[in-house]
Amino acid sequence: MTTATAPAIRVAGLAKSFGDLQVLRGVDFDVARGSIFALLGSNGAGKTTVVRILSTLLRADAGTATVNGADVARQAARVREAISVTGQFAAVDEVLTGRENLVLVAKLRHLEHPDTIADALLARFALADAGGRRAGTYSGGMRRRLDISMSLIGDPPVIFLDEPTTGLDPEARLEVWQAVRELAHGGTTVLLTTQHLEEAEHLADRIAILHQGRIIAGGTLAELKRLLPPAQVEYVEKQPTLEEVFLAIVGGTGDSRSADDTAAAPTREEPS
Repeated sequence: MTTATAPAIRVAGLAKSFGDLQVLRGVDFDVARGSIFALLGSNGAGKTTVVRILSTLLRADAGTATVNGADVARQAARVREAISVTGQFAAVDEVLTGRENLVLVAKLRHLEHPDTIADALLARFALADAGGRRAGTYSGGMRRRLDISMSLIGDPPVIFLDEPTTGLDPEARLEVWQAVRELAHGGTTVLLTTQHLEEAEHLADRIAILHQGRIIAGGTLAELKRLLPPAQVEYVEKQPTLEEVFLAIVGGTGDSRSADDTAAAPTREEPS
């Protein structure tokens, strides 16, 4: 199998314990290149442990894993060159402007033309108008988009997003979803961990359900739905979800970046 056709991520028999606690009990899955793969599970299922092993931050007790063709245990340096990791909380410097955050990362990666790289990413993630503002004035969705854009500096072929919408409101969550879709459309392989069912349903090409340290089901959304008995046809009145009500009231469309940028700007109250 050539590098171009081999999975971007391959995991076989991955096991990890912390003392007497078995967190991973033989995890297996493949992630195709340029796809979005969701690792779905509740808190404590082992999702973050998988990401830490794949990003060479933690060593497995057993099993093998490769990322972009490199073994995570024996070729850790090659793996780190091929990946970027975005954790559960945005790792931006709130004192710096959005543009300064991007320039700093580009310089740390010893890349040429860091200013050009920063401007291109600000434009790509609809942050150009806010690039000169301190990141501390950004909304949650804007900070998360900036965080993801920082992860893309150097064009890593694989990116790990560990519960990227933790703590975000519905509008900000939709903004992040759009950013993730754009990553895959650009050819980046995305491994997304989440405990939100609708997040996996809306984003992932393939889904694996991690439960008590094992993958208990996996496949496309359609394949997973076929695991259940055929649906019975019933005629019911469809009521809007609370999320639909919220977005309708506040005028959200799922791509409300310009409005969000304006709303996040500091305001001054007039004396009464």
